Amino acid sequence: MQEITSLFQIAKMLRALLESFLPNQQLVDICMSLINIGAIFTIISLSAVVLVYAERKVSAFMQRRSGPNRVGPKGTLQSVADMVKLMAKEDIMPDGADRWMWMLAPMLLFIPAAAVYVVFPFDNKAIFADLNIGIFYFIAISAQSVLPFLMAGWASNNKYSLVGGMRTVAQMLSYEVPMVLSILGIVMLVGSMRMSTIVAAQEQVWFIFLQPIAFVVYVITATAEINRAPFDLVEGESELVAGPFTEYTGMRWALFFLAEYANLLAVSAIAATLFLGGWNGPWLPGWIWFFLKIGVMIFLFMWFRWTFPRLRIDQLMSFGWKILLPLALANVIITGIGMYIYEFFS
Repeated sequence: MQEITSLFQIAKMLRALLESFLPNQQLVDICMSLINIGAIFTIISLSAVVLVYAERKVSAFMQRRSGPNRVGPKGTLQSVADMVKLMAKEDIMPDGADRWMWMLAPMLLFIPAAAVYVVFPFDNKAIFADLNIGIFYFIAISAQSVLPFLMAGWASNNKYSLVGGMRTVAQMLSYEVPMVLSILGIVMLVGSMRMSTIVAAQEQVWFIFLQPIAFVVYVITATAEINRAPFDLVEGESELVAGPFTEYTGMRWALFFLAEYANLLAVSAIAATLFLGGWNGPWLPGWIWFFLKIGVMIFLFMWFRWTFPRLRIDQLMSFGWKILLPLALANVIITGIGMYIYEFFS
């Protein structure tokens, strides 16, 4: 059952079908690459629609209310209606804005949010690019999200937007450091940064049991990296209106939040890969296990958002540098000592 329904077997059958129609191997490789890219963008687009609805329902459940229940059965078409509404809204550019920088910012923000998906092992051998520096690639690409936020704030000719952009730089750069250190413990255990190797190493035991401190640090820092509550200081309504997005309308505004949900899916996929065994699991096909684990992580992030109150900016920075960074460093040291003791007695 698993062999028939695995993504790798489906890809092999699709490649064989293309080889029967196309004259040479290069065209087959190009078509397969385009299909993979299309599949990634389809996952991102559909996930945004589904996750907006899911978040509304989760928040409604936690606040003892109904949530969307008018448009479509159980309100399932509410996200589609919102998308149509955003597409119909007027596109307004503020006076004095840096035209090209202002226009490019939301599009550039979406590129790294989509590019990280190429290193995710969705199933056994089902990975777009199984890089030997997969973890490093994820960290390097996701770090590029800082620049579009700063571009949007600077180009908007709005002091609230500029402060929001500067907050983004401070927050994301600060929380990247403990995030990298939390992942380093797993790289030490496996001895590789290749995603498929990390998943294979968890066939017997998931790393959430070997690296519980790293998991806690990763979840907290990932929440801050994707600018979700209680770390959504980037768009603090009470003092910044909407931060870097203040001067954006319609689909340009929607691109910022499409990138947010793409990043939510990405950090959940990384958590499932690094700590929850990736596609490993009994009975069901690997890709189903992978998406089930992603769903658990997404619910956890949503649970955080609708449970904890927003921090102040000084509390945010202090928590990152004074608590999470020492905790992540301590985890690396403990992991190194544990590996030395294990090798000494084995």
